[in-house]
Amino acid sequence: MTEPAPENPTTEQLVEELKKVKVGDLLLHTTSMLASLAYGKLAPETRDLPDAHLAIEALRALVPLVPEADRGSIQQVVSNLQLAYVDAAQPE
Repeated sequence: MTEPAPENPTTEQLVEELKKVKVGDLLLHTTSMLASLAYGKLAPETRDLPDAHLAIEALRALVPLVPEADRGSIQQVVSNLQLAYVDAAQPE
């Protein structure tokens, strides 16, 4: 027996869910996604240095905006990505 397809949320339900979202949490989620993308773009098999650079710079721009308790760890990720970028940009 198949399960019924989930119903699409109504506009009102979406608005209610958006009211619950904290901007700080969204910023942390965004920094995590950018860091993952940047590391992926630095990997030899998927290397895309311009895209990696853009992700690193976007992440760097968000550091002052993330909740203070998380800034140090995000800044450390930025530093690690910058070092990884330098290594990836070296001619082989």
